[in-house]
Amino acid sequence: MKKLLVSVVLALSLFRSYADEGMWLPMLLGQQVYNDMVKRGLKLSKDQLYHMNKASLKDAIIIFGGFCTGEIVSNEGLIFTNHHCGYDAIATASTVTANYLKNGFWAKSKPEEIPSDKLYAEFLLKIEDVTTEVEDSAKGLTGAERTAKVNFAMAAINKRYSDESKSVIARVSSLFKGNQFLVFVYQRYSDIRLVGAPPESIGKFGGDTDNWEWPRHTGDFSVFRVYMSKDGKPADYSPENVPLKPKYFLPVSIKGVKDGDYAMIYGYPGGTNRYETSYGIKQKIDIDNPTLVKLRDVRLKYMFAEMKKDPAVKLQLASNYASIANYWKFFDGESKQLIKYDIYDQKKKLEDKFQQWASGKPEFQSLMTDWSTAYDQWRPYSKQRVYLNEGIFGSPLLSFAGTLQQVENAIAKKGSSADIKKAIDAAKEARAAFIKSENKASDQNIVAAVLMMYYEDIDKRQQPIGFYDNLKASSGDLKEESTYKRFAANMFNNTMIFDDNKWNAFCANPDATVLQADPAYATVSAFLKNWQGKYISQFQQFNTKNNELGRLYLKGIREMDTAKAKKMYPDATFTMRVSFGNVKSYQPRDAVKYDYVTTMTGVLEKYVPGDYEFDLPDKLLELARKKDYGQYIDKQRNDLVVGFITTNDITGGNSGSPVIDGMGNLIGLAFDGNYEALSHKIAFDAVYNRTICVDVRYVLWCIDKLGGATNIINELKLVRQ
Repeated sequence: MKKLLVSVVLALSLFRSYADEGMWLPMLLGQQVYNDMVKRGLKLSKDQLYHMNKASLKDAIIIFGGFCTGEIVSNEGLIFTNHHCGYDAIATASTVTANYLKNGFWAKSKPEEIPSDKLYAEFLLKIEDVTTEVEDSAKGLTGAERTAKVNFAMAAINKRYSDESKSVIARVSSLFKGNQFLVFVYQRYSDIRLVGAPPESIGKFGGDTDNWEWPRHTGDFSVFRVYMSKDGKPADYSPENVPLKPKYFLPVSIKGVKDGDYAMIYGYPGGTNRYETSYGIKQKIDIDNPTLVKLRDVRLKYMFAEMKKDPAVKLQLASNYASIANYWKFFDGESKQLIKYDIYDQKKKLEDKFQQWASGKPEFQSLMTDWSTAYDQWRPYSKQRVYLNEGIFGSPLLSFAGTLQQVENAIAKKGSSADIKKAIDAAKEARAAFIKSENKASDQNIVAAVLMMYYEDIDKRQQPIGFYDNLKASSGDLKEESTYKRFAANMFNNTMIFDDNKWNAFCANPDATVLQADPAYATVSAFLKNWQGKYISQFQQFNTKNNELGRLYLKGIREMDTAKAKKMYPDATFTMRVSFGNVKSYQPRDAVKYDYVTTMTGVLEKYVPGDYEFDLPDKLLELARKKDYGQYIDKQRNDLVVGFITTNDITGGNSGSPVIDGMGNLIGLAFDGNYEALSHKIAFDAVYNRTICVDVRYVLWCIDKLGGATNIINELKLVRQ
C-alpha cells in the first residue's frame, strides 16, 4: 500500500482538474484535488472519504448487479439505486395480475421482500498497485505478444487475490491505457431482495422523450436490501438469512439544495475515452455512431409497435427495450455534440503538439503516422462490424441461432460424445431462456429490415458469398421490402428453434447437416462465417495496434509536459471514483436559462392522461393537487422538489450513485446527463455539463406518502437541520 501511495498518489497530485472535470480515485486523492474539494464546500476529512481499515464513505457505496451503483442507507443493509437499474428485477418479479412494474411495489415488512436471483452487491475491500508485476511479465514485448502476457499476468493476480469460498472477487484494472495497473478486491453478496419501487409512470416519467434532457421530472429510484447468513457471511438466498449489518451507511438529508451548494458523487463510472485521438473521433462521427443509431431505431420501432398492443408483451420486452433506447439517443447526441464543439479539431491540435515533441524520439516519432495508417486500413470494413453486432445479432432469434455454432463445431471436430452432449445441454438451457423472452412478431420484422439494410449499406464485395443470390431466388427482387418479409416469414415458420418436436429430435441425434439446413442457423451462419473467415483477423490486428499505440501515446503525453498536463486522471474503468462540483443552473442557448431544480408543479404540467410516457397514478395526482407533501416540502417554493442538476462529472455505471453534500449526507441519486454535453465520454464540457439527479425528498415522499411504506422511512437516519 505504501508503494501505491508513492507511485500513484504523487502522480495524480501533479495534475489539476479545471471546472468540475475528473473522476478521481477516492483512495488516491492528491492533496491539491482534496484542497479543491474543501474550497468548494467539503467538510469531511480524507479519512472520512476513504480509509482502508476504518469505516468511511466508501463502505456505503456498492456495485449493484455489475452494471450500476447503489448506496447503503440504513444499518439493515437497505439499498437505494435507480429505477432503471432495478428495472429488470422489477419486471421479472411482475406478472400481468401482479404488475409491480406498472403499479409499483412496497414491502411493508421484511418477509414481503422479493428475492432477485440475478442481482448481487459488491463492497470494495482494498486496492493494491500491481503495475510492476504486470509490466515485468511483458518486458520488451509489443503488440499481440505483449497483450497476451499482460492478460495472463492479470488473470494470475485476480486468481491470487480472489477467494471463491469467501465470495471475495478480485479484478485488475488497467489505467492510463495500460500504463498503470491496480487490483481491486471486493466482497460479493448474492442475496439481494426487492423492497420497493414506484410505478413505472413515476420511475420512467417522460420516457424516451425526456431521456438525456433537462428539465426532468423522473422519479428514477428503487429500493433493495442486502442479506447475509446468520453468522455474518455472504450467502445465496435462504429464508434464514438476515439483513446485512454494514460498516457504514449514509444519513439522508431532507434540508434541500440551493444553487451553488457543494455536491459530491461516489460511484462506478463504466467507461470513458477522454484521451481518444482525432482518428477515433472521425470514425465515431462518420461510421460507428450513425450506423448504430440507424439499426437501433429499426429495432425500437418494431418492438414498440408490439408493446403497445399487449401489456404482457410490454412486460416481456420492457427491460431490453429500455436498454436499447437509452444508448440509441446517447450515440445520436454524442455525434452531434462532437461536431458542434469541434472536438476533432481540438484533438488534432493536441496531436500536432505531440508530434512536434516526439520528433527525434525513436519510441514516439512515428506513432501518429502509424496510427493514421491503422485506421485507414480498418475503416473500409468497420461498418460491417457494427451491422453484425447491432443488426444481425440485434435480432434475438439470429443472436441465439449464432450460439449454435458451438454445437456445429463440437460435431465437426468429431470429439467425444461427452463434448457434443455438453454443447447440446448448453444450447438447451440457452434456448429455454430465449423462448421465454422472445417476441416473434417484432423479431420477424427486425430480421426482414436488417437484412435489407445490410444489402443496401454494405459493400457488395464484403457480403456473404451467395447469400443474397439465394435470397433473391427464393423470395424475390432484392430491392423490394416484401422480398425480405417473405424470407423472414419462412425462417420463423420453419426453423426448428421454435418447433419442440424438431428441436428435441435434433438434440437426441445431433447432425451437422440438419443444423446447417435450418433457415435461422443458415442465415446467421452465412454472416458469422463471412466475418470470421475474412474480417475478424483484420479487426483483431487493428484492435491490437490501436491499444498499443494508445498506451504509447498516453506514456508520451505524460512525459511531454507533466507539470502543465491539465486533466490527467484515469479514464473510467468501472472502478470506484468520486467527482465533485456544485448544484448549478445553466444557460444552454441564447435567451434560455434552466433553473437548478424541477418541482411537482412541472410534473403536473407535463401530465397527459393515458399517455405512454406522461401518464401518472391517480394517487399521485390527488396528493399533489392537495399539496400534501408533509415533511418533504420545500418551504421556500411551497412545492415538492423532484430533481436537481449539478456540475459533476459522471458517465454510464454511475446510475444510482449517491449525490452527497459537504457533510456526507445523501441529497439525491444521479441518473442521467444532459443532452448539451453528450460528448462527455470523450470530451468533458466545462460550461454545459450537468448531472441530472432525483431529489431524495421526492424519493422519500413517494415511499412514504404515495407508497405508505413508513417502515422504510423509519429505517433511515434523517437529517433535518
